[in-house]
Formats: sequence, structure tokens, C-alpha cells
Amino acid sequence: MRRLLSRLSLRARLLLLTAGLLLTGLSLISAAVSDRLQDYQLERLDNQLRSLTALIQRSSAIGPSEIEDPAAFPELLGPGLDLLGAPYLVFLDADGEVTRRVHTPGLDSSFLPPSDELRTVPTDATAVDLRSANGSERWRAVARPTDARDATVVAAAPLAEADATIDRLRTSSVISGAVLLVLLTGVGWFALGRGLGPLRRIEHTAAAIADGDLTRRVPGLAPPGTEIGHLAASLNTMLGQLERAFADRAASEARMRAFVADVSHELRTPLFGIKGTTELYRMGALPERSDVDEAMHRIQREATRLTALTEDLLLLAQLDEAPEGQLDPAPMDLRTLAGGARHDLRALDPSRPVELTGPGGVGPPGPAPVHADEARLRQVVTNLVGNAVAHTPPGTPVRIGVGTEGGRGVLEVADEGPGLTAEQADRVFDRFYRADRSRSRSDGTNAGLGLAIARSLARAHGGDIELETGVGEGARFRLTLPLPAQG
Repeated sequence: MRRLLSRLSLRARLLLLTAGLLLTGLSLISAAVSDRLQDYQLERLDNQLRSLTALIQRSSAIGPSEIEDPAAFPELLGPGLDLLGAPYLVFLDADGEVTRRVHTPGLDSSFLPPSDELRTVPTDATAVDLRSANGSERWRAVARPTDARDATVVAAAPLAEADATIDRLRTSSVISGAVLLVLLTGVGWFALGRGLGPLRRIEHTAAAIADGDLTRRVPGLAPPGTEIGHLAASLNTMLGQLERAFADRAASEARMRAFVADVSHELRTPLFGIKGTTELYRMGALPERSDVDEAMHRIQREATRLTALTEDLLLLAQLDEAPEGQLDPAPMDLRTLAGGARHDLRALDPSRPVELTGPGGVGPPGPAPVHADEARLRQVVTNLVGNAVAHTPPGTPVRIGVGTEGGRGVLEVADEGPGLTAEQADRVFDRFYRADRSRSRSDGTNAGLGLAIARSLARAHGGDIELETGVGEGARFRLTLPLPAQG
């Protein structure tokens, strides 16, 4: 049975459950109404029988021998006969023998209760059930003692009419219940179909997403406060997260492919240079000592580029996997790095004006105590200084700002060079990205990893590097680090 139900649709199972509950409810109500009606009819009939026997009991002058027929005493028996419809009166003497019996004319004696049954009726006006002589009908009987001649009067009435009423009620209940069940089942089928419509819409949306359409969303099928509304909102939130996850995965795969391609390109160039030089030497194309020395110099330069690239890639991989493990933090002040950056700029380009100020160029440089790895931060500042020198014309002024701002230590390197476009600014921290790919690599090590390493190191310290730039407005790289907690 359970296996059969599991094969049915949710709509059919809900309908079967509802119909079963409805059938049970109708059956219980019908049984309760039938039992209550039966009790009422028996109580009414018992009261009528008790009233009649009480009336005869109080009429002490009447004895069984004085009752010849029902019409002899119309003031006593007439109302009782009219009230009960088909009564049966029996007078018993002190020995229980029937001395007189009176019943409605036309009633066959085979349908009357036998005398043995009548003697068993208690004389305290307690109503009991009796069977007819032929066993085809039930009777209700009440007995009382009379004051005249020490006799007992028994009043009995058939239950055929009451039983017929109960049977008609039960038949009507079955028919009306069946009709009501069929009607409500039909209405429930359409109502459930309409109510489960939003779930089918959700099913169609899920199928579309399974086919690859990650942009699909569950429409507003119901008010937000309902169960369907909550379900739709939760599904849309989940679908949005899935779409972003797939988009991030696709973007990550694209970045990985670009990264591998860039690494291959960067490695191929120095390797081809080394291989070409060694081929020339092997072929005897370097007969002079000076030619060999020049070839060795080129090999050394390309090997240096490979070493630097390999170390940068290793550092980036270590920062991605365990950034804090690459640091040896200690208390320090960013003013030390700012002073070193000014000396580096003057050494690289003595014609370049260098100004040391506070953050944003406001006031003198201020203290910026941080808890950081000085060697790694010096590598960050060196990359920022080298970027300013490489991408601005000689003699371009540079400002170095240092201090605290907004509860963080700040060190910024700002130049008055040509600046960057919005697209270039968005990608300047990407690995292997170079805003000007035509620029020559004077040191042979510019692979586009400097700013990526700088930002990774800054974030490993709990800080970041921000860029403010515009075409013709120069560029300002801003290193921000958290201040140490005040103990």
C-alpha cells in the first residue's frame, strides 16, 4: 500500500488523504446523529408509555374486567390510543396471568409480544425491549402496579416506526454523504491543481536551470508572507548564489587559463634567449672571447629574469595558500619606509622632485605605528616606487605621504604622470597585467607581478592598496594598514 501511494502524485495523495478524512468525518457525524435520534425516539416513546401506565395506575376504579373494548372508556384509553398510535395494554393478576388485553383493532396477534415476555417487564416503570411472537418486530414495554385488585398493567408500543425513521435517516446520510464526497472530491481535485500550480512553476524553473539557463528565477507566485512566497524567495536567493558561484568559477577558470598563458609566455622569452645563445655557441658562431662574454652576459640576464619570475610566482602561491605564514611582524613605523622610498626615488631619478607630506598632502608627515613585517612592507613600497618611475616621464614630481587617517596607518605614493583609464585601473593589480606592453624592460624583470605582489602582501597584513587615478590626473597608490590595538 505504501509503495502504491509513493507512486502517486502529490496532488493525488493529498486528495486521497482529504477524501479519507472527509469520509471518516461524515461517517462519525451520521452515526452520532442516528444514535441521538434513536435515543430521542426511545425516550419520547418511553415517556408516552409511562404517562399511559401512570394514568391507568391512578384510575383505581378501573380493573381489567371492566375494560371491554377501547371505546368503553374514551376519557382514559382514547387519548392514550391516539397518542401512541398502536398501543398494546395487558392486565396481569397477582400470579402473572393475563386477565385482559387490549390492543388497536386490526393488529394481528402474531405481531404482539407473547405473555412470557410481558411477565418479565419490571413493574417500576423501567422501559424494556420485547420481541413479537413471530420475532419480526421489536416492542417497547413499561409496567406499573395498579391499586385495583392487586393487578399489573403493561403498556407496549411497536418500534417499527422508530426503526423505519432511523433506517431512512441512515440511508439518506449514506446517499447525501456519497454525493457530497463526490462533489467535494471533484472540487478538491481542481482546487489542489490550482494550489499546486506554483510548485509546477517552480519545477519548470528548476528544469530550465538544469538545462543551463542560470538566469531563470522563480516568479512571484504568492504573497511574501505565505509558505509558497517564502519558498520562492529562498529558492531565488539560492539560485542567485548558484549563479554567482558558477560565474566565479568560470571567471576563476578564465583567470587560470590567462595566468598559465602569461606564465608560459614570460618563461618562454628568457628560455628562448638562453637556448638561442647556447645554440650559437655550440655552432661556433662565437669565435671571439668578447662574443662569449656577451653571450654569457645575456644568459645571466635571462637567468636572473627567470629567477625573479620564479620567486615572484612562488611568493604569490605562498600568499594565496597561507598569507600570514609568510610574515614576521614586529612593531615599526611607516615613516621609516617613507624615508627609504624618498632616497630610492632620488637615486633612480635625481631630476625628479620628491615631497614628503602627511596623508593627502596635508601637513607634515606624521607617525604611523603598525605591527608588520618591515622587510615585506619595504618590498611593497619598492614596487610602488618602481611603478611610479617606470610609468611616468623622467622629472615627474612624486609625493610620498605618511601618517594616520581614519584609525589606520597610511603610506601613499602619488605622481603627476599621465594617469590610467578606468579599464586600466580596474586591472592594474591583476597578475601579468602591464598597462603599457610596448614599454621596454630595462631591468629584464618586469613581468607585471609587482603590484599584484604588493596588494597580496598588504592584505596579508590585514590592510590593502587602493588606487586613485584618472587620465591626465596622475596616480596615487595608497597603502593602508591597521593600527596596533591599544593595550
